Amino acid sequence: MTLKLYNTLTRKKQEFKSIEKDKVGLYSCGPTVYWYQHIGNLRSYIFSDILKRVLKYNNYKVKHVMNVTDVGHLTSDADTGEDKIEKAAKKEKKKASEIADFYLKIFKQDLKKLNIKEPDVWPKATKHIKEQIELVRKLEEKGYTYKTSDGIYFDTSKVDDYGKLARLKIDNLEAGKRISIGEKKNKTDFALWKFSEKPGVRQQEWDSPWGVGFPGWHIECSAMSSKYLGEQFDIHTGGEDHIPVHHTNEIAQSESAFCKKPWVNFWMHGAFLTFKGEKVSKSKGGLYTISELEEKKFSPLDYRYFCLTAHYRSQLAFTIENLENAKNSRQRLMNIISEIKDDKHKENPHYLREFEAAINNDLNMPEALQVLWKFIKDDNVLGKTSTLKKMDEVLGLNLLEKEKIKVPTTVRNLVKLREAARRNKNWERADMLREKIQKHGFKVDDTEKGSKIVKL
Repeated sequence: MTLKLYNTLTRKKQEFKSIEKDKVGLYSCGPTVYWYQHIGNLRSYIFSDILKRVLKYNNYKVKHVMNVTDVGHLTSDADTGEDKIEKAAKKEKKKASEIADFYLKIFKQDLKKLNIKEPDVWPKATKHIKEQIELVRKLEEKGYTYKTSDGIYFDTSKVDDYGKLARLKIDNLEAGKRISIGEKKNKTDFALWKFSEKPGVRQQEWDSPWGVGFPGWHIECSAMSSKYLGEQFDIHTGGEDHIPVHHTNEIAQSESAFCKKPWVNFWMHGAFLTFKGEKVSKSKGGLYTISELEEKKFSPLDYRYFCLTAHYRSQLAFTIENLENAKNSRQRLMNIISEIKDDKHKENPHYLREFEAAINNDLNMPEALQVLWKFIKDDNVLGKTSTLKKMDEVLGLNLLEKEKIKVPTTVRNLVKLREAARRNKNWERADMLREKIQKHGFKVDDTEKGSKIVKL
């Protein structure tokens, strides 16, 4: 079945064909590890995880690279402001490397909780300074750079199709809105290498042919992706906020350095998680981390299910109520599946074809979930267990795993009292105790083997 993916570069769905037969080079813009990743950030990684799972489902061998930005990401996209890692190190009175290592560790824990498969390569920017300097030198030799008092800049006027990804109208960009001019030749020019204002003050700085400093944010991704995936590769992912600046600049410097057009064949972007109509972001408080949702009695897989209810290119409105609805739906799903007995039959071809049609239509996960629900409610099909196992290769919801439910002592005692009431045929008391149990977030199913406690 043909796999079609939406390409931001062409603004249309296209049949996916890899550069090398049966192999895919996939690069995802990873975290800047100066703070906890909030659920808006994590939606982007669920999207890239689904993409990777769909590619593997289609029998591609995927090499997935995700960078770790541990230097060079300034507080402004206009190449101004403080380095986010340096700023966090000062605030927490720690080494920059300690900050990066700590928040990367938390991020990896969050990925595991969300059942997101880790990338094959985790390149850190600080471990690839040599490659970044070499790439800047290559651009310099080709005449794409110039020097200012604060760094080496890329001259975007030398690129005829600069801004093609975002379809920027350069003449209409107001100076100071997207980028301040300063000593720059053009308002869209960007830093490749920044000089340390006072060498020796920053924790992270390196010698270079141009002076002591640190790499610009954009050059990191170009240098690391090309090292591990080659000078041309298949798919690059990120959030939609990367389109106008970060990914636009990656394309300009990479295609100029490598003379490859297109540098990347497919650009794919996930839409924002929103709250009250605005993008969820750290600057607005970031709403919640996964750990904070767990404190509110949500499973990380409740959040994963919630994300699957919207197409990755559609903005998703977050509220606790919406997440609660997703939690209830997932729990109902797991309850139904828990009653299915393995009949040892092969996968059901009809439902798998429907499922594959959905996932291969630009990762249409809401439609894939509809197929799943229709399938589990169909009492006239065989091979349910094997089919669910196949579907879960993409969904990543641990559909066939028995959840270990911790039942509070209070609830267990209420269940015992209810069982006693039923034995005494005190149905009114039994119903009253059932309601009490439900208020604690559980329900009781009466089976031939006794009471079965189920989490709501």
